[in-house]
Amino acid sequence: MDTTWVPQECTLPTPEQPLRIREFDELFAESMRSVDRPAPGRLRVELDATPTTAGRAAHLAARETACCSFFTFTMTVAGGELWLEVSVPPAHTDVLEALATRVGA
Repeated sequence: MDTTWVPQECTLPTPEQPLRIREFDELFAESMRSVDRPAPGRLRVELDATPTTAGRAAHLAARETACCSFFTFTMTVAGGELWLEVSVPPAHTDVLEALATRVGA
């Protein structure tokens, strides 16, 4: 698994990085409905609007911000839809681009 895009600021131990990437890959593969890139520093992913998916995404987002504090995750649940928005500061748009590529894979 390619982890070369993981930023140096990430404090997740190196052996755990492929596992975290796999968690994101599985979440998107199993639950993604659509994806939108409204700005270079923002990515919006529509997920299946179920309590299980919402809990899973929230848990993953909380753990990710613990090791990569430059990420901001926002979940919105409204009108039967569940959106996970990921944003980063300008210095980390390359990391978001790598994540967006994984979402689309």
